[in-house]
Amino acid sequence: MNRVILMGRLTRDPEVRYSQGERTMAIARYTLAVDRRGRRNQDSTEPTADFINCVSFDKTGEFAEKYFRQGMRVLVSGRIQTGSYINKDGIKVYTFEVIVDEQEFADSKNLASGESQVPRPEPSGAMGDGFMNIPDGIDDPDLPFN
Repeated sequence: MNRVILMGRLTRDPEVRYSQGERTMAIARYTLAVDRRGRRNQDSTEPTADFINCVSFDKTGEFAEKYFRQGMRVLVSGRIQTGSYINKDGIKVYTFEVIVDEQEFADSKNLASGESQVPRPEPSGAMGDGFMNIPDGIDDPDLPFN
């Protein structure tokens, strides 16, 4: 089985191109910086990261073009694809990329845009679990419970 799930930050805005032919399709390429868990850089206390190339096609490519921006933390799942080619200097170059099936935001919109998350106040009369405390003796036929 060839399945991968990654969470990381976009190193730059996605680069999007459209295929030619009878049916045009968006092809979005972007790189995720994925932290290595438990591994630290020898010179500092900063965690090291792997930079994983990702490719999204069609609707997922259009989504990436419209919503993904540099620095956002995203979650992707897909399959690993490897390949190789001979460059202009005659050297064989190996490729590694994730072909994305699904992608989504890993942070809320406020966190992704740099705004702080402010807790919402509970309505007056609310209990700690977020439900309203309904006083005894209320006989309202519009309530969906007893």
